[in-house]
Amino acid sequence: MAEEKNILDYYQDIKHDLGELVAIRSVSCEGSEMPEKALEYILGKASEMGFEVKKISNIAGHIEYGEGSGIAAVLAHVDVVPAGDGWSTEPFALTEKDGRLFGRGVVDDKGSAVAALYCLKALKDSGIVPKRKIRIIVGAAEEIGMHDMESYFASEKMPDMAFTPDSDYGICVSEKGIMHLEISAPSHDGTILTELHSGNAINAVPAKAYALVDCTEPEESQLRRFADARPGDYDFIFTQDGLHIEARGKAAHASTPEQGLNIAAVLIKILAANFGEFALGSLCSFIDDAIGLELDGSSLGIACSDLESGSLTVNLGRVDIDETVCKAYLDIRYPVSADSGGILRKIRQRAAIDGLKTKLMEHELPLSMEKDSPVVRILSQAYEKVMGEKPELYSTGGGTYARTLNNCGVAFGPTFPGDETHIHDADESISVENFRRHLMICMEAIKGFAVYDKSE
Repeated sequence: MAEEKNILDYYQDIKHDLGELVAIRSVSCEGSEMPEKALEYILGKASEMGFEVKKISNIAGHIEYGEGSGIAAVLAHVDVVPAGDGWSTEPFALTEKDGRLFGRGVVDDKGSAVAALYCLKALKDSGIVPKRKIRIIVGAAEEIGMHDMESYFASEKMPDMAFTPDSDYGICVSEKGIMHLEISAPSHDGTILTELHSGNAINAVPAKAYALVDCTEPEESQLRRFADARPGDYDFIFTQDGLHIEARGKAAHASTPEQGLNIAAVLIKILAANFGEFALGSLCSFIDDAIGLELDGSSLGIACSDLESGSLTVNLGRVDIDETVCKAYLDIRYPVSADSGGILRKIRQRAAIDGLKTKLMEHELPLSMEKDSPVVRILSQAYEKVMGEKPELYSTGGGTYARTLNNCGVAFGPTFPGDETHIHDADESISVENFRRHLMICMEAIKGFAVYDKSE
């Protein structure tokens, strides 16, 4: 066997390739070819390294090393959410500053995709022959519902064990269920509100909102006073079309809405206090009454929790109201033991009171992994070898590829506690030190998969 390679010896190459991948603006959206370009980039790199690669569709593929009937896998994605505003660096360029690596996708999840590829290269260069096939499964539609993995597993075998480095350290053994809902009115029926737009993605807390209202100067003065009493920043500009309001809050991932300030919900609350709900229309009335500033779904009648995975959360991810559209989009994350059918039924019943329709757009079932499974043991050993301590086993409201694996895989890294990575926000970044730690842990985990003997 060749001398065992240290993954950190590849660090400069990893940084170079990550920079090229970040520069591909692979935002998941209808009609974009950029996610596929990012997929082709990493598959092409793997092919240059001598690995077997297979592109299953325009949104998924894998990189493979080893032989045998069993499969162990690392799942990563190369699509990203929109950059948004407020960056201190160019979002689609890898920038090292103040001991951190900045760029959209550096953490979620391009950094881990490149890391896994080089871990596989280090394994091969070390002459380690796996006892099973080791695959890096790469998707390009994770941020818009994970139908990339549905497409992939329609033709490819499910791995026996796997992890996805798309969450936090330690080991995520359960994930809440996720529902994305569209709430719509037949038409906008407000008398004062002309337009309201907020949010780019359902699975993110919106940080900006825009509204256009038809009001007098005295009404505007009162509106300013209501805004002064609420969190957020506001600009009021009179135009020939009406009062133009720009509002700014704080973005966050929908799995942790408490870390953000949902400026869409706050702005609707301010407008309703000033003009009354009738003047805003039925959709805003529903949002103000049934959601408001709550994060737990109490007013919707769906609040619930369990010991394993915590409390249900509600995020108002997008609002689009004008003369052509009147829709809002909700991200619901429910505990693993909750009745998803009952939750959906209650939301539909409450929306119907305001004459609104509810459409289930996406539904990802919850995940619950046995804490003494071989996967958890292998990953625990990898983490302990690098960090010198056992990893915490935890639950998350985040949705990862792990939930597509029929309980044979978990989320594991790359984010460490205390590192403000700003996933789905401006200035997404990871500390260089933590990225290097992640490389070492990922290397140990893949090596653990390669040498694991289930008969032992």
